[in-house]
Amino acid sequence: MSELFDLLAAAPFWVSVLRLATPLILGTLGVLLCERAGVLNLGIEGIMVAGAFTGWLAVHAGMPLWGGVAVAAGTGALLGLLHGVLTVTLALSQHVAGLGLTLLATSLASYAYRVSFPKVERPPTITAFAPMEWLPIPVLNAQTPLTLLALGLVPAVAWLLYRTPLGLALRTVGENPAAAEGQGLSVPGLRIGAVVAGSALMGVAGAFLTLAAFNAFFFNMVNGRGWVCVALVVFASWRPGKALFGALLFAFFDALQLRLQQAGGGVLGLDLPYQVYLMLPYAMAIVALVLMARRAEVPQALMKPWRPGER
Repeated sequence: MSELFDLLAAAPFWVSVLRLATPLILGTLGVLLCERAGVLNLGIEGIMVAGAFTGWLAVHAGMPLWGGVAVAAGTGALLGLLHGVLTVTLALSQHVAGLGLTLLATSLASYAYRVSFPKVERPPTITAFAPMEWLPIPVLNAQTPLTLLALGLVPAVAWLLYRTPLGLALRTVGENPAAAEGQGLSVPGLRIGAVVAGSALMGVAGAFLTLAAFNAFFFNMVNGRGWVCVALVVFASWRPGKALFGALLFAFFDALQLRLQQAGGGVLGLDLPYQVYLMLPYAMAIVALVLMARRAEVPQALMKPWRPGER
């Protein structure tokens, strides 16, 4: 067990935790914004794939790294607009529209990659974001600027939701859209705006993978992170601060299973198949979700379509 404590006390372990948590933080905040306004966005997995590809492709074509981030955010916003039109304006099933969006965005990214690079055997690489070694803060100085952006967005989103009139309006359309309409607010406009903004964050979450965590795009790199973000919002009871904690908790177990695989059975004194280690973060996420979901306060109008004039 001393080897396990040494592993947990090592700075590289916590560097890995924060790096793994970054796309989860960005994606979870994006889902949270959508759902606070009453819209479930199951298109996050596809939006992250599209953001990862378009951001990387823009940098590969010569744009600066932050330009690639902007392109990824724009891609996410456009896909979010499509989702908003389908689910808010046309009042289609949010489940079906979200899953369809994931399939569409993933397929388009795959097609565009194969058209852009028809004969390459290995994914082309770019120069990714460098760690912020100038920061005097341990662990954080080994991260990239996108991690700092993700951490800064947590209090920013919390301030927006709970300290501004816009945040109150967003929460109102997610809880009681009739009351929002009675106050003269545009329920469809606020909902679509929230979906567009949240989807832009999802696109940036995908861009982190290609512009910071790695320096290339390859298929299946999102690897279910979008679905994890959807679960983390429920775990967080739709609150940004708890969403940060949930992302860090999942990343902790993810980093732990990676270290346990590398160290073998010596750390725990058990010789276990590697599949057990791979299962660890997801099993712990399910346990945490079951424990927290019972006390979660779900937005009352979540997944409920709204037509102007309805009561």
